[in-house]
This record gives sequence, structure tokens and C-alpha cells, in this order.
Amino acid sequence: MVATSGESNERGWTLLTNHGRILLLIARHPDSRIRDLAATAGITERSIQMIVTDLEAAGYVARERVGRRNAYTINRAQPFRHPAESSHSVGELIDLFVEAPEASKT
Repeated sequence: MVATSGESNERGWTLLTNHGRILLLIARHPDSRIRDLAATAGITERSIQMIVTDLEAAGYVARERVGRRNAYTINRAQPFRHPAESSHSVGELIDLFVEAPEASKT
């Protein structure tokens, strides 16, 4: 039986992993603090730090220090890691979930 909206998902899984969710949050708000990402995602700051480190090590995200904060840049051309999806870039995923700024919609 398929759960409808409003019924709970007893197994507790989601379609997007935390790594995918954080990548999308960074795409929406590249100057977010770890604390902000954690509050929005509903996971711990330590988990966010580990995820951002993973994304950076895999080449999906670059971190740049700007004053006392970090700013993140996403490598939109980076392909998915799994061979079944490796012909697609993370930019394609971001385009599905993140609305382009008004200035670039012309």
C-alpha cells in the first residue's frame, strides 16, 4: 500500500539523501552558515560539517573564506557518482529544485 500525503512513512526514508538536500540548500543560499544549514535541514551542525567536507572532497562544492564566513560555489558540471547516473551533472538536479534568480530569467 502506498502512503498518501498526510499518512506517515513508517520506514522513515526520503528520496533525497542528506548530501543531496544540503547541496540544494547551498545552491539556494551559497553564503549560509553551517548553523543556518543545520537549522533548515533539521540535522546537527556536526553532520552538516561532515556532509560539506564530503561534497568538497568529491568536487561538488568549493569553499572560500570571506571575512569570518564561508561562501560556497557549486561545480554544476560535476557528474553524479553512481555509474547509472554518471552521464548527468548535479547542475541538472539543481535546475529541477532551485529557481533561477529573476535577473537571469530574461
